[in-house]
Amino acid sequence: MPFIVFLALLAVQDYVPIPQRVEFGLRLLILSAVLWVFSRDVISFRVQQPVSTVLIGVGVFVLWVGPDALFPAYRSHWLLQNSVTGTIKASVAGASQSDPWLLFFRSARAIILVPIIEELFWRGWLMRWLIDRDFWKVPLGQYLPSAFWITAALFASEHGPFWDVGLMAGVVYNWWMVRTRSLGDLILAHAVTNGCLCGYVLITHKWEYWL
Repeated sequence: MPFIVFLALLAVQDYVPIPQRVEFGLRLLILSAVLWVFSRDVISFRVQQPVSTVLIGVGVFVLWVGPDALFPAYRSHWLLQNSVTGTIKASVAGASQSDPWLLFFRSARAIILVPIIEELFWRGWLMRWLIDRDFWKVPLGQYLPSAFWITAALFASEHGPFWDVGLMAGVVYNWWMVRTRSLGDLILAHAVTNGCLCGYVLITHKWEYWL
């Protein structure tokens, strides 16, 4: 349910006639409430390998920005931007890029809520559900090649023109779940990646990284 609400809010964002600051603040409140109502009993923040998990998160950030940093024209290739994957655009309007409250709400969502929502869905649920529809019987991190790669591919598709680095990130996160069998470690790794990306966006003004 948190992931469904998350996607629904993304789908309607271009049709909501309210300031972006208000929109991002409302999204933060709505997603927090949905997580509390539907998922508070299954969220675990217990981290088993904190140092390695933080390094994994930083490593995924490097994978994410590395291709564009090394090859500036790389992202313009038709395999990455096309009618299926979409085109790159900034998710924060020009005038809003200096609004401190908007940047706070956007960063808080990316660093705190998105890692919880996405890890619950992708590796907490989907990777197990693909092994057995009664997913509660499947331990976190159980490995089945088809479940591993389908989850990674679908995770990549969620990231549009960044599907290539999304695929690499999905493979790394899936692998770390298999290694740690810990939702808390995955939430932390994802949060570190998104935190690094937020810092990178705010410093470089490469707003396209805020999907």
